[in-house]
Amino acid sequence: MSHDKYQRLVDAAKALQPVATAVAHPCDASSLRGALDAARLGLIVPILVGPKAKIEAVARAAGLDLAPCELVDAPHSHAAAAMAVALVRSGRAEALMKGSLHTDELMAAVVRKDTGLRTARRISHCFVMDVPAYPDALIISDAAVNIAPTLQDKVDIVQNAIDLAHALHFEQVRVAILSAMETVNPQVPSTIEAAALCKMAERGQIHGAELDGPLALDNAISLEAAQIKRIDSPVAGRANVLIVPDLEAGNMLAKSLTFLAAADCAGIVLGARVPIILTSRADTVLARQASCAVAVLVAQARRDSAAKAIA
Repeated sequence: MSHDKYQRLVDAAKALQPVATAVAHPCDASSLRGALDAARLGLIVPILVGPKAKIEAVARAAGLDLAPCELVDAPHSHAAAAMAVALVRSGRAEALMKGSLHTDELMAAVVRKDTGLRTARRISHCFVMDVPAYPDALIISDAAVNIAPTLQDKVDIVQNAIDLAHALHFEQVRVAILSAMETVNPQVPSTIEAAALCKMAERGQIHGAELDGPLALDNAISLEAAQIKRIDSPVAGRANVLIVPDLEAGNMLAKSLTFLAAADCAGIVLGARVPIILTSRADTVLARQASCAVAVLVAQARRDSAAKAIA
């Protein structure tokens, strides 16, 4: 299967400045190799944070060379997460990367009030999916952080996804707010929220994209299905951002595409001070590289935005 969309992401990121990245607790071969591979490609400059002796032992066992990397000693995974976040807060790192610790451990350090990386924007997760049978890369949100988001949460979830699409240089950003149907039904709350989000976009409360919803998945991604249902919009049948009703729906959608449609998924957390790279032990090499590439492109977009603000 061809994964040319991911390769284009990686190639675009390789042309940019590598991003200093705090890698929290890379204490298994998979997470350590992922960080070192991304460094070899010129995507990131990893700062490995965790038990130094354990990281060195994993590297020896896996035949990995740590010589180019800075190691910051931390006694255990909780301390590694806190130290990695501290490196970001001090300005030494522009991105955060999950190692072999649980996602909850890392995110607990990120969202901590006094020492974390919160901003005014709600933190949310996006999968950037390369589905071989679909012409565009697909952004799916939120399948990993917000369990049952409220309407207010979804405003930030949608805006984070739109900002990501712009950072990835999508020519047009077309957002489908998904539900089980394409009509507003008072008995199905996700359809009411979808309609509200679209009206908020009309009024400028969400910006940078075309929104439509509620849309069922087939209406969102199949032009033929949209035409059969007589849905006429710039989004229906050609969406490149899919906003799901809740974490369960998003998780099932992403995993269905991965295991039934041979898709790869790169994971990124947005809404914090820096992009946060979430990888899984099940990720392919290219998916890990793509996750790092996405973070590089987001970091560059933030640099560009900061430069415009100063100007």
